[in-house]
Amino acid sequence: MADRDRRNLIAYRIAQELKDGDVVNLGIGLPTLVCAFIPPGIDITLQSENGFIGLGPPPAKGEEDPEIVNAGGQPVTILPGGAFFDSAESFAIIRGGHVDVTVLGALEVDAYGNLASWMVPGKMVPGMGGAMDLVVGAKKVIVATLHTTRTGESKLRRECQLPLTAANQVDLVVTDMGVFQVNNGSMILLEKNPEFSVEQIRAATEAPLEISTQLKDMEIPA
Repeated sequence: MADRDRRNLIAYRIAQELKDGDVVNLGIGLPTLVCAFIPPGIDITLQSENGFIGLGPPPAKGEEDPEIVNAGGQPVTILPGGAFFDSAESFAIIRGGHVDVTVLGALEVDAYGNLASWMVPGKMVPGMGGAMDLVVGAKKVIVATLHTTRTGESKLRRECQLPLTAANQVDLVVTDMGVFQVNNGSMILLEKNPEFSVEQIRAATEAPLEISTQLKDMEIPA
């Protein structure tokens, strides 16, 4: 499976978790792909921690407004009914529990729902941004990540080794290998990419892995 297909698979599967009326925050990178796979009839509201709610699709080339960008600095549009506000209002929405779902990337996520997503020791980083607030304030936290690093190390760890963004907050992890529910010291494999066997997934997963009795294959997007 090509890298683009793997990322689209993750985004497509996460889109199936969203419900009509949800307020959703999508993190930088892979999570932004979720927008392209929202099921028909599902109306969600996108919130961006830099002060927008009601984000729309990217603008047409040449119509970008440098003052309307998401938290990752990517140009966006604002749908009718959308709103602009300052950081205090934005984080009041997040910290007040008004975000239904947040989708974030990860450097590591572990069997206790701990998330490390912001710092690799020895590398320059700008800080964790709004992620610390989002994973604590959102009602549901979904991690979107490739299953392994470029060197083949599992991102689904027994315990995170990198500095944490937040502890015990992750509910669901979706990778290119499967869908995993955090279970207080283990992860439960709910769905698997049909290109991989359970044995291959277990070998690529450092976290203790349980297999759901109702395990099924992930649906591959057309």
